Amino acid sequence: MSKRFDIDAMESQRLTLQAILDGQKTQAQRNKLGQFATPTALARDILAYAKDMLPTDLPVRFLDPAIGTGAFYSALLKVFPKSSIEAAQGFEIDRHYGLPASDLWDGTGLELSLADFTTQDVRQRFNLLICNPPYVRHHHMANEEKARLQHRNQLACGTKFGGLAGLYCYFLGLSHAWLAPGAISGWLIPSEFMDVNYGQAVKRYLLERVTLLHIHRFDPTDVQFADALVSSAIVWFRNEQPPANHAVEFSFGGSMRAPKLSKMLPAAELAKEKKWTRFPAADVREKSTLPVIADFFKIKRGLATGDNGYFILNAETIAARELPLECFRPILPSPRYVSGEEITADDAGLPRLDKRLFLLDPRLPEREIEERYPSLWAYLEEGKQKGLHERYLCRHRSLWYSQENRPPAPIVCTYLGRGDSKSGRPFRFILNHSQATVANVYLAMYPTPILAHALAEKPGLIRVIWEALNQISPDQLLGEGRVYGGGLHKLEPKELANVPVPEIAALVPNLPVRQSDMIFEAAE
Repeated sequence: MSKRFDIDAMESQRLTLQAILDGQKTQAQRNKLGQFATPTALARDILAYAKDMLPTDLPVRFLDPAIGTGAFYSALLKVFPKSSIEAAQGFEIDRHYGLPASDLWDGTGLELSLADFTTQDVRQRFNLLICNPPYVRHHHMANEEKARLQHRNQLACGTKFGGLAGLYCYFLGLSHAWLAPGAISGWLIPSEFMDVNYGQAVKRYLLERVTLLHIHRFDPTDVQFADALVSSAIVWFRNEQPPANHAVEFSFGGSMRAPKLSKMLPAAELAKEKKWTRFPAADVREKSTLPVIADFFKIKRGLATGDNGYFILNAETIAARELPLECFRPILPSPRYVSGEEITADDAGLPRLDKRLFLLDPRLPEREIEERYPSLWAYLEEGKQKGLHERYLCRHRSLWYSQENRPPAPIVCTYLGRGDSKSGRPFRFILNHSQATVANVYLAMYPTPILAHALAEKPGLIRVIWEALNQISPDQLLGEGRVYGGGLHKLEPKELANVPVPEIAALVPNLPVRQSDMIFEAAE
């Protein structure tokens, strides 16, 4: 028998409880488990939107597979008449949140199971599923766990997700078996799936197995979860096969009912477009035959050192410790220390920058280093005492202290940026005349054979090409990249490679039709 209660008072208690429980965990612990609570106002907006999609006389059977302290259940009780709620089920794997939530909602009609939803067999079906699933990245999941989830997911929804899929994808797929015919499902998830490779399987499920109704993407400058660096979307679908000529609403900014932008797009056309975050601002792209950056440059991420503080030193530190400079090579500092868009060099090839840094990269075995460079050997011993040689990157090298081969690149591009930067350009192309390599805050751009040949005949051409790269509109670059919370944009090698550059094609004589076989590193 359900007790009488004041839902606003209970929501106030829940928020107090949430703050206490969150405070008992570090942010790093919550990040690893993907635990980010849904704000009350947003939860109520989502339930109010769901109410409009359900028949008014339909008894509500509610499910939240990752209920936490019950933000969506609280919103359900606020938005729907209590008499219309026939059943409510929640799952919570973390007893730290689940036990207090169970006590809080006791007697209100909620059946809260302290269990891992991904291991549960279907007990009953529900006509309203709302969830903010845990955002656990794939590298926090063991291979055995991924294999289990992939198997169960394929049984549940007929779709196999790739190894880079986050845990939230499996929650979405596994929930399919719990949905009644015609059920409404709403998912508050990272918008990352709309652009990345692993998201292709998620989008295939949304287009083929259910009727995708609406994807509302929140403005990334308005982070929904203050402690999670992701941009969020709410994905709505109905558990039924999509009708012929079906169209999907894409909206952006504002609220679901009053977005800044909105557009209806044919579902058949969505299958042709890999990057859904371009909607609703843009239309589906036609397949382009224009030359792209990959036709002129092989693009590689800058190198990952394993510990920048240890492997990258300034000249003063090297001199003070009497380390052999010949065992170092120059490396560019972070982009924030590069004020201009062109880096000149001195006669030794060192960059003319106020902040000069050097990368430790000896190619000698330790025994020889001990004999020839005792001070460097002592420095390596310090690194070993700190356990650096046992870190993932270091222990997978032939010499734990040697770096991967990353020659200086004539042009480098910043890897991360914000659309609201002073220049209005989230990414910078920097002309590099120095012999400095780059860390993974940059993308290194190496001329392909056809461009290298043209540059050998006309060395000044690199400047003209660099100027052409800087004329690429921010919208073109943002259209290929991806966005995170707070308006932070990221550009992977493959994404930069796909940017059309017909202006550069006009500068390079005898360009063959698309060098699409040129090698570049794939985006995750």
